[in-house]
Amino acid sequence: MSDLEIDAASAADIAKFEVQLSRYLSGELDDDVFRVFRLNNGIYGQRQGGHNQMIRIKAPFGTITAPQLDRMADIATEYSRGWGHLTTRQAIQFHYVQLERVPDLLRDIAVVGLTSREACGDTVRNVQGCHLAGACPSEVLDITPWAEAAFKHFLRNPLGQRLPRKFKINFSGCASDCGQAMFNDVGIIATTRTNEDGSIEAGFRVFIAGGLGANPHAALALEPFTAKEDLLPTIESVLRVFEQTGNRDNKLRARMKWVVDNLGFEEVQRRVLKVRHFLLGSSSWPGGIPVEVLERGDAPAGIAGAAGNTAMGQGTPVVLRRPGAFERWEDSNVIRGAAKGTVSAIAHARLGDVTAAQFRGLAGIVREFGVDVRVTNRQNFAIRNLTEAQLPLLFDRLTALDMASPSAELVSDVVACPGADTCNLAVTQSRGLADAIGSALQAEGLAEVGGLRINISGCTNSCGQHHVADIGFHGAERRAHGKSAPGYTMLLGGFVGDAKIEFGERATRLPAKSAPEAVVRVVRRFNDERDAGESFRGWIDRSGGVATLGKELKELDVFPKPDEDPSFFVDYDETGPYTAEIGESECAT
Repeated sequence: MSDLEIDAASAADIAKFEVQLSRYLSGELDDDVFRVFRLNNGIYGQRQGGHNQMIRIKAPFGTITAPQLDRMADIATEYSRGWGHLTTRQAIQFHYVQLERVPDLLRDIAVVGLTSREACGDTVRNVQGCHLAGACPSEVLDITPWAEAAFKHFLRNPLGQRLPRKFKINFSGCASDCGQAMFNDVGIIATTRTNEDGSIEAGFRVFIAGGLGANPHAALALEPFTAKEDLLPTIESVLRVFEQTGNRDNKLRARMKWVVDNLGFEEVQRRVLKVRHFLLGSSSWPGGIPVEVLERGDAPAGIAGAAGNTAMGQGTPVVLRRPGAFERWEDSNVIRGAAKGTVSAIAHARLGDVTAAQFRGLAGIVREFGVDVRVTNRQNFAIRNLTEAQLPLLFDRLTALDMASPSAELVSDVVACPGADTCNLAVTQSRGLADAIGSALQAEGLAEVGGLRINISGCTNSCGQHHVADIGFHGAERRAHGKSAPGYTMLLGGFVGDAKIEFGERATRLPAKSAPEAVVRVVRRFNDERDAGESFRGWIDRSGGVATLGKELKELDVFPKPDEDPSFFVDYDETGPYTAEIGESECAT
């Protein structure tokens, strides 16, 4: 689609992919070898089999430009089925891409500076960052240039090409941790310390060995404070220790969290700090403050506590009191507090899906308003660097794109993984359940309740991040009356923020059909009973805990006989009887 110049590194990647693809198609390269190569290039096999592929395109720390948005529209139309999907790690996925066409797609994204390199596989994955970095009311530092420096340093880095398992890096600019640093292999939160001379020094708190999956682990603080000049070598040192000590014999116990379980935190800490000590003296290490920071600076945008600032973080109460459509959208979707009076707004992408027209419309907004856009980890877009005067027209533009829902990132804006629609590991249609929950909340007048989040995964691997949601679900096969049926485990009370993490506790098991009713009951009670400013977790504790709430929902864990209500034995978005089909793992855990 374009004759624009491709950078040399991307051109080399694409040329090599074409060679390996040709060898694979001719039978010269066996499937296991090509699979590793394919995944390292961000290409993931779909449940449908054949040559159907999912392509994951990295948007570093969520950033995406107008030309790139235009190109996403082209990709959706030319290679996929008219839409793309935003992930919880700020990437963009396209499904049903035919394997033979992948080289052309890689060229089409390379000309606008994007890559799928290391978006999957046993590599350093997309570097995440808070979507409001540089526009946040409470940030200590703008982590944008730091995340960019980390992304560039580890992309194509030989150290990260064949790791024991995947490795995830995440940045947040303050303790609110909107970037969700606390469940990553390396999570970085900007902070300050007071030096002996009384001066305040900005730097970072580095956490390591966090993770979700079937066995979630909270990240642990490596040291009380990491100076700016030590940040990148600290990240690389953790990666080096992981590369040396990760379990290469058992993929299920190969993440950084298992290294800590095996060696103990103190030993891992000792090794990381030792590696860093000598890495800083290496002639091959670039050292010092990254050029990205030197050129643009990392000064915080916001003024914490200033009048009119928007409160941030999971569990922040949001109340929509005004009647007008624009006013309700402004109450829920607009964030104030950045320097120079600028504001940000959330553009809602239902279930994380974005059509070609929406991609192109967002590109037009970037150009018309002179703003920038980032993908959020809740599968929406943050439009940043707006002025107050631009908000009414922006609302009109987003309304025309069907992206102006006032419930963006409120309770009915459910996060879900792709589920059994395309994923080999999923056992339930998580997207279908997300849609059903949103509709049920809408019907009950609860769609705009703020202060809690719902996340769904189609299996235990937590790609939908169900462990850290206020209300979380993971799919599971159930047996009832001699038949298989779609089911879920419901968790309550997950939280990430304030430089801490709490994993949701199991409340009950449910038929998939009954899960929306369970959500409605919990949300209605929370909405009716919470005190002013009370968090969902605080309300749970005051209401007797998760176990008490689970007992009250237990009556919903009933399957009628198939002839009484056959819908209990058919998953959402399916037409035939439920079957749990699990393929070979390529990307999870």
